[in-house]
Amino acid sequence: MFKWLPTLGLTILLGLIWEGLGSDAYGAVIPPLSSVLMEMGRAPYALLEASGITLVEALMGFALGACFGLFMGILFAEVRVIERLLSPIFVISQSIPIVAFGALIIIWFGNGILSKVMISFYLTFFPVSVYTHRGLIAVSDDRLNLLRSFGASRWMTFWKLRLPFAMPSIMTSLILGSSLSLVGAIVGEWFGANKGLGIRLVQAMYSENVAGIWAVIIACGIIGVGFYGILTAVQKRWVWWEGES
Repeated sequence: MFKWLPTLGLTILLGLIWEGLGSDAYGAVIPPLSSVLMEMGRAPYALLEASGITLVEALMGFALGACFGLFMGILFAEVRVIERLLSPIFVISQSIPIVAFGALIIIWFGNGILSKVMISFYLTFFPVSVYTHRGLIAVSDDRLNLLRSFGASRWMTFWKLRLPFAMPSIMTSLILGSSLSLVGAIVGEWFGANKGLGIRLVQAMYSENVAGIWAVIIACGIIGVGFYGILTAVQKRWVWWEGES
């Protein structure tokens, strides 16, 4: 309990600084924190609904991207021919700006939730596949040879040595992917949506509602911190060891 006190104290201090430096004057880019909280309180259910929609989109995209990234990372590590063939394609796909690629996804999958999920998936799978692949191939030959000397099969070597060895890297990639999935959901809503934090952000921007913009930013931050907190707790509880440096 007490380990959270420094973080809580720093948060309160930053909130007080924000309140003191903010301004409600026209054209001000940072309104007082009290104005932002009032904006969030004007229509709390609408904000919660928008947050829930974006959260569902991000969760679905993250789940799909994590599963696909894990599968491809394992496949790359086990079948080097596939890694040499597909890895450059993966890299090229990630070099395309999401704003450009997102327009195609909207055309392909329509304006519903599926398109937002696919954009989240697109941003999530790459870091998961890369970190999974790197973690699996980072096991030293000495450890592999030692396990094989006891008659371990390739399957047993994977489950007993390589996968546990790669888990710290995989958890790191999942933490990174969770943040990217939220970004993907919000960007997807920019291209066309009726509800969600992304569309609320666009509406606030065009109406020059600075407090509304900051309210959406805070909501996104809460979701992002929730993602990070859950995955970090999982990592500390079940993946507490470190890979080889």
